[in-house]
This record gives sequence, structure tokens and C-alpha cells, in this order.
Amino acid sequence: MRGLSNKTILLTGASKGIGASIAQRLSEEDVKLIAHFGSDRAGAEAATAGLAGERKLLVQADFRQNADVDRLWKTALAWSGTIDVVINNAAIMHWAGGFDGDDDRLWEQVWSETLQVNVIAATRLMRHAVRHFQAIGGGTLVTISSWAAQRGIGHAEAIAYAASKAAIKAAAQTIARRYAKENILSYVVAPGVVQTRMSETAAATQGGVDAVNATLAMGEWVPPDDIANLVAFLSSGACRHLTGATLDVNGASYIR
Repeated sequence: MRGLSNKTILLTGASKGIGASIAQRLSEEDVKLIAHFGSDRAGAEAATAGLAGERKLLVQADFRQNADVDRLWKTALAWSGTIDVVINNAAIMHWAGGFDGDDDRLWEQVWSETLQVNVIAATRLMRHAVRHFQAIGGGTLVTISSWAAQRGIGHAEAIAYAASKAAIKAAAQTIARRYAKENILSYVVAPGVVQTRMSETAAATQGGVDAVNATLAMGEWVPPDDIANLVAFLSSGACRHLTGATLDVNGASYIR
């Protein structure tokens, strides 16, 4: 893709789901890729198999630990010297922490961990990226949010996830507004129901895949490749004035 050639890209959560699809899509381009994973190194290796060894770096980091976030950034920068694009994809979803029946200890654990991984770690990485982009004259952030950030979520058990995705969306939009004149671009991608392990787990609590499909306008889940193709386009810088936009990818099931 024009505009991606020789770019260095840091992608979080590259071992499975949307992140793995993004890694596979970027591996088709002439990029250098730093692929973060939490525990599934084999998944990250498979997702980046299309890239030659000298054009990729796999880095483990536990986003429940701020020190690991900092180590990821320092390791990536030491390897590449310059980072052009940061794709904030890593996230967790717990089906607990709702308002109805969970005990206080579980509620606090779910909210603490969800906000740490999905918001604090992600914005910590954004902070590193913005400072770096200021130093090199610009760069691109792509943040994977969710349609739950706009419409809420219909399942009280996942309220912490919805809140975290709204928070990271607001952070990305604030960066877009504040740093646009410094050539720092910030895009938000808001998927609907995507064909991933996380969505399959969620569907099992809602009557199964067929029951979920019945609520969708296209009657099917979003293929992860659709998200990956969009992220590759945004990473290319081909449409600078789209910065600040939230791009819905949900097969017309939620139209604003």
C-alpha cells in the first residue's frame, strides 16, 4: 500500500483476534513491525510469519504492569530508532463487574484490571508516542475502541469494558484536537461484533452465535480482515484530514 513503505509500526495485542489480523495484513507490506503480545508468543509468531526476521520484533509485556508498558516502548525504540505509527489494540473483557450480583471484591478486581489494561496502559503508551512524534515531526495513532463506547452495551456484566472503550476513545480524540498542528494524527476504529475468540465467548452468554446474528443488519459478524484493511489504510497517512474521526465497522447494525 502506498504510504506504508519503510514505516515502523508498533502494534499491541498482536497474537490473536483483531490484532493478529492487523499483523498479518501489515506483514504484506514493506514495513518494520514491533508486535506486542501478552502471553501468547506462538500466536504473535504466526501472525507475523510473513515478515522477514530482520523486519520484525516480538516483545512480551503485561499491561497490568506500568513498568512493562515503559519497557515495551524503550525496547521498541531501541530496536527501530524511530516509530512512525502506534496501533493501540490490546484489551481485555471480563464478563463480570456488573451492578446486579457480583460481590464487592470481584467488582473491584474487574474494574481495576480492565481500566489498567484498556485505559491506563494504553494512554501511557500514547504519552510515549506523542512525545516521540513531537520530537520527529509527526506520527500516527490508531486506537481500537468499540461500538460500545458510543451506544453503551446491552449486557451489564461487560459494563467495565464499555466504559474503558469510551475512555480510550476520548483520549484519542483529545490527542487529535490538541496535536493536529504538529502533524500528529489520531484515528479511532469502533468495531461492532467481530469474529474473534472474545466475541465467541461473549456470544455464549447471549444464546449463541445464531442469536447474536439475528440482531445484526447483515446477519453476520464483521470479519477481522475488514478491521485490518482499514487500520492499514489509516496507518499509511493517505487521508490526513480524517484525523479525529471515529470509524464505525459494524455492517450497518449501528448507524449514527
